[in-house]
Amino acid sequence: MVSYSFKNTYFLLVFSLFFSLISCKQSNTSKLQASTSTKPKIASTLDITPGAQQTNLYVNLLDKKNVAVVANQTSVIYKNKNNYTHLIDSLLTLKINVKTVFSPEHGFRGKADAGEVITDGIDSQTGLPIISLYGKNRKPSKEQLEGIDIVIFDIQDVGVRFYTYISTLHYVMEACAELGIPIIVLDRPNPNGHYIDGPMQEMEYKSFVGMHPIPTVYGMTIGEYAQMINGEKWLEKGIKCNLTVVPIKNYNHSKQYSLPIKPSPNLPNDVSINLYPSLCIFEGTNVSIGRGTEKQFQIYGSPFFKNKDFTYCFTPQPNFGAKHPKHENVECCGVDLSKTKRLRKMDMSFLIKSYQSTPDKSKFFNKFFTKLAGTKKLQQQLENGVSEKEIYASWQPEIQEFKKVREKYLLYK
Repeated sequence: MVSYSFKNTYFLLVFSLFFSLISCKQSNTSKLQASTSTKPKIASTLDITPGAQQTNLYVNLLDKKNVAVVANQTSVIYKNKNNYTHLIDSLLTLKINVKTVFSPEHGFRGKADAGEVITDGIDSQTGLPIISLYGKNRKPSKEQLEGIDIVIFDIQDVGVRFYTYISTLHYVMEACAELGIPIIVLDRPNPNGHYIDGPMQEMEYKSFVGMHPIPTVYGMTIGEYAQMINGEKWLEKGIKCNLTVVPIKNYNHSKQYSLPIKPSPNLPNDVSINLYPSLCIFEGTNVSIGRGTEKQFQIYGSPFFKNKDFTYCFTPQPNFGAKHPKHENVECCGVDLSKTKRLRKMDMSFLIKSYQSTPDKSKFFNKFFTKLAGTKKLQQQLENGVSEKEIYASWQPEIQEFKKVREKYLLYK
């Protein structure tokens, strides 16, 4: 396998930033401008520089190549606090021969509902074909990669196993490995990279929301994770792809990073992203986590709760990112978590309290719960009245083993 080391490139910081500014000549009125209603809020950690920003580290690898890009609305390069250009616009400005764009769940513009099938299309501004990897196929086909010399993967992840961008990464890497096509991952910070927690994925329950033997929250950037996919031989038949990771500058896993652009329609802010690991598991129950409101993944509630503690009420209605939310037009009462301080573990108290407060427990879980949990054990623990402390303790042996594997692939401490 051909490898490319960036360990000695950090001294190029000043040159890198200068070159990136030149390459991003367009403002936030860019043809492929990311989908936001207002100018994005830049993180307070402005010293952090994502891989895409460091054009000088990868542009030469694209010279005279036919390029495919896996991207969505988060694939942008910043000029300053208020101006940014889409990665594809930057590449086209640099005369890079971009031939195809692949898009993940939620689509190229990041507007589709969770689980909504995305169709192929043509970008009206550039004429580039956009091929969905969340439609008729989730792995690029040989025909779709015909004539492609190199693939760029640049998507903002949130560091949670059931957030499907890492599954898309797996299939793109696998397709590239099978066809001998190099792949460049432009790394981005993980907003949930400061901890590791949750039940381990059991391969018996493997699905698109859980493809690898990892805990729910795995504490790695998408570039580090790509290295682990390769190194642990998780691709079909243990094959490896020719992988290059363009690292983030001035980043470590303890740094808090505020995402400038929503990574998907129902993760609108830092609080929702931080609560996502703890609340998304409710998708496998009859409890709403705020889809169809303005506080997605910041509240939870149900029409069935019979507990005087549930004083916060809301009524899910169709909106952006939720055409038909759970309990549509039905009042749900529960808890408002929108003022929650930054979590450093999955909070199972929400789930335990909800289960205990549901009168008809036979209707609490649906079939999706096991896929999200990655195991049947969690449902069994809840049904058997296992305490929160005992649930956490049951995860620890496998988490400790995972940390040993993870350590081999870390680019940032």
